[in-house]
Amino acid sequence: MSDVRLRLEGVSAGYGRTTVLRDVDLEVHTGSVVALLGSNGAGKTTLLSVASGLLRPSAGRVLIGETEVTRAAPNARARAGVCLIPEGRGIFRGMTVRENLLLQLPPWEKDKSFDVALEAFPALENRLGELAGRLSGGQQQMLALSRAYLAKPSLVMLDEVSMGLAPVVVEQIFESLHILASNGTALLVVEQYVERALQMSDHVYLLNRGQVVFSGRPDELDENEVMRGYLGHELDSPDVAATT
Repeated sequence: MSDVRLRLEGVSAGYGRTTVLRDVDLEVHTGSVVALLGSNGAGKTTLLSVASGLLRPSAGRVLIGETEVTRAAPNARARAGVCLIPEGRGIFRGMTVRENLLLQLPPWEKDKSFDVALEAFPALENRLGELAGRLSGGQQQMLALSRAYLAKPSLVMLDEVSMGLAPVVVEQIFESLHILASNGTALLVVEQYVERALQMSDHVYLLNRGQVVFSGRPDELDENEVMRGYLGHELDSPDVAATT
């Protein structure tokens, strides 16, 4: 049986007449961490949208495990174990923390406890009755990331989860990602802190103008040369990757 959790084969996609992704091949193996890097406009967010079912590709195939899901809706992919944590928190600001957590519980799960999320993010425990919009930015991101624990996914895709957060909160967020990975959850990570993403990843894809220009292990990447050539920044810059 294949250990590939997500596979994109020859995927092209875009919006209207604008093509963003061009003939992209990508694999995320069970229990692995894959970093997806690229400049602003490279196609990173578009790729996550295709993989999660929010955007249908114009060409190519998407597979979850060995099942083709190219035309499957996002809820079908969620049931198959796919979880997307989008840029911009992805929470309901006008609802309480408790209500947000309850909504993140999959309807097909009989266990309606969200204790596992509170264990991962104890800062939320005393704020269950507060409106989500009144939380700090870091707490809002923790609330968004709770879905990765409550949905019990086998694949979590994360789009710039550290954006706009204080360094101490970024450390907490990355620690939560390490916990997910250590428990066998596959991660596909789009991240502005490129060096941190490389440190935790098993495999790296580099996008440039919608095409994969590098695929390999992090130690195979000539980091500064590639970052200068495709991202226009040195490796240590915290803002080398932006959304698409």
